[in-house]
Amino acid sequence: MKLSEHFSLREFTRSSTAESLGLDNSVDPTTAQGVTVTRNLANLCAEVLEPLREHVGRPIVVTSGYRCKALNNAIGGVANSQHLVGEAADLSIPSVAKAREWMRWLMDNTRFDQLILEHNCHGIHWLHVSCKVDAGKNRQQVIHSLKKG
Repeated sequence: MKLSEHFSLREFTRSSTAESLGLDNSVDPTTAQGVTVTRNLANLCAEVLEPLREHVGRPIVVTSGYRCKALNNAIGGVANSQHLVGEAADLSIPSVAKAREWMRWLMDNTRFDQLILEHNCHGIHWLHVSCKVDAGKNRQQVIHSLKKG
């Protein structure tokens, strides 16, 4: 299922962690929850990811998108994670400097909820982006976070 010109639902539901744990991280778009998740993901694509892709001129890689509750728990996600409802995605970044450039551009050109430059103690970095369907509820928070473990 296509969410936008360059993004598919599969990009947001695939998870090697879910596969290794035998978890079903799929979204059924015929259910009420599935309709909400796919609507939220399509909004995230339209408001944040497609504009970013156009700006950088190359594909944007989603490393973590939608998460079912079991997957979110397995990876240590927060209980109210926006990933649970399809409002967030973590993106692979080519470098920390490029992530900062992307963040500056997103701050000036999109209606985002959160931009978080995250990294763990192993030196792995990623960019968390989120967006709410109700643009008036977007907090426009910009955060730098170190994940322990």
